[in-house]
Formats: sequence, C-alpha cells, structure tokens
Amino acid sequence: MNTSPNSPSNDDLTVKEEVEEELLWNPEVDPARIGVSVHDGVVTLTGEVRTFAERIAATEAAMAVRGVLSVADDLTVDLADEAAQSDTHVAHAVLDALARDTAIPAGAITVEVRDGTVTLKGEVEWNHQREGARRDVEHLPGVRFLDSRIELSRRPSASDTEERIRRAIVRNAQLDASHIHVSIDGTVATITGEVRSWAEKRQASLSAWRSPHVTSVHNEIKVKPSY
Repeated sequence: MNTSPNSPSNDDLTVKEEVEEELLWNPEVDPARIGVSVHDGVVTLTGEVRTFAERIAATEAAMAVRGVLSVADDLTVDLADEAAQSDTHVAHAVLDALARDTAIPAGAITVEVRDGTVTLKGEVEWNHQREGARRDVEHLPGVRFLDSRIELSRRPSASDTEERIRRAIVRNAQLDASHIHVSIDGTVATITGEVRSWAEKRQASLSAWRSPHVTSVHNEIKVKPSY
C-alpha cells in the first residue's frame, strides 16, 4: 500500500503514541485538552491548557520522549474564571516570588504585566539566577505567558574557556562527549554535534552556561535518536 507524502510514517506514529502516553503519565497535564501530531520527528501540541505551568509541563513531557527532534508549542492558556487575576495582582505575586528567592539580588529584576503576560527585565550575574527567576514566575496563578528579557552582566573572556567547558561535558555522565564540540568567540559559546535526546541537548547547554566566562550559549546540537 502506498503512503501519501503527508501521511505520518511508522516512526512518527510510534512517537505520537509515546508522547500521548507521556502526557497521560504526567499529573500536571490534562491530556484530554491537548492534541498531538508528529511529522518527521517534529511534535506539534495544540489545544488549550488551564495554566502557563501546564503548558510548560506539556512541552517538557513531549521533549522527554525518545525520537522527538523538536516540539512546536501551539498551546494557548485559557484561564478559568476562578484562576483569572488582575494584572496588578499578578505583578505583586511576581515581585513577592522574586523577593523570596535568595539567589536573586534584590532589585535586580523589574516586572511588567499586561493581559496576563509577564515581562522580566534586568541584569544578573549567572544564568542559573535568570532560570531561577523564570521558574519562580511560571507556576504563579494568573500568568498566561512569560517573556524573560533578563541579561547577564558583562564578564571577561578567558583563554581556557573552551577546554574547561569541554572537560565539563566529558564529566557529565548523561552525555557522550565524543559527539559534542565546543567553540568560543569572546564570551559566546557555540556547541555543535549530535545527541540522542532533548534531555542530552539541555545538559550540554547547562554545562556551557556554568562557565564564569560565558554570557551567551548557542546550542546548535542536532537531536538524532539513532546516530
């Protein structure tokens, strides 16, 4: 039997089934409200979720499945009436959450809220502080979308940055370092190569971000489950 060029392959059907199963397995997600389609390893999620945190959870669940090359998040947040909050209320909640996070310097981040979209601006020293601010906010009631524009403070470059990042990748038990390459231009790190999953791709980024001499990481690693 001939297959239409637009029909999903057997591999795509398997990935679709496993993504749907992973969504069912995740207690933070209501899979009945989420549609899943797969084409050439690219997963598209559609539908409505009740919170921004659920949207993040659904996307991360899909990324965790073997065979997924990329995820297109077409989900929308449809807050229930009891979950809707005024922008002023959301702004106060965000500021309180950031103030409770002792890893983030007081006053380093400013907050804007409009129609439930939270925009974070400012400057911090480390990427883990920037990511921490994002995590502090994304689970708050009333948040429809998060736009993080937090920047890292300028820092000097170092001649051994490339080698130190490479050694960090080698030390990481979750990564096959022989398939990952690092290059440095000033304080910008670019990582290339191939890994078997999105989880490995993320781990490679984290290894690079931990350098005290990096202000930006370009992750150009390709996900190839069967390399």
